[in-house]
Amino acid sequence: MIASRIFAVLPLAALALAGGATNQCNTGSASCCDSTQSVTSAQQNGLLGFLGAVDVGSLTGLVGSNCSPLSVVGTGSGCQANQEPVCCTGNHFNGLVNVGCSPINLNA
Repeated sequence: MIASRIFAVLPLAALALAGGATNQCNTGSASCCDSTQSVTSAQQNGLLGFLGAVDVGSLTGLVGSNCSPLSVVGTGSGCQANQEPVCCTGNHFNGLVNVGCSPINLNA
């Protein structure tokens, strides 16, 4: 009886875990960034000067710098200890500046 209940719940638990890992970054690409900061801070530090034609006033979320693609979401690995895993909607200059970023949890 207990075994049948366990087997009935296992597929649902596996489905929930799989769904959480794939839905974390559904509007952009997952990246590991050396640093992230608010749009306001990035403007003050001159980081957004590289973007040229991008309307900085319309940017939301965080700005990531020195980002590299993250391909293993949901495994608890992929970023270095000093990097922050984020989901970003815009990648500029091959990861030098990523915009529209939000933190993601790699341990989900």
